[in-house]
Amino acid sequence: MSETVESVSALIIQKLLVNPKVPRDIDGNCKIMEDLAFDSLAVMNFVMEVEDSLDVSVPLDKLADIRTINDLAACIVDLKNKG
Repeated sequence: MSETVESVSALIIQKLLVNPKVPRDIDGNCKIMEDLAFDSLAVMNFVMEVEDSLDVSVPLDKLADIRTINDLAACIVDLKNKG
């Protein structure tokens, strides 16, 4: 099964909504650090959780370019498509 940015973004949002501190009205355009009030450690922990779920590893240099949920989803889809 090949994931799309939309499906991966939906999975990320689903995982985020498990946390009661995360706003309920988030979407793919939400900025992870600004809108969700995640610090760098929380971002790293969350990305590791997503990596485990999707069996992918996001290189640290790619994380620097990720601002929104959709950015993270697009990065994961790109990494998975490259195999």
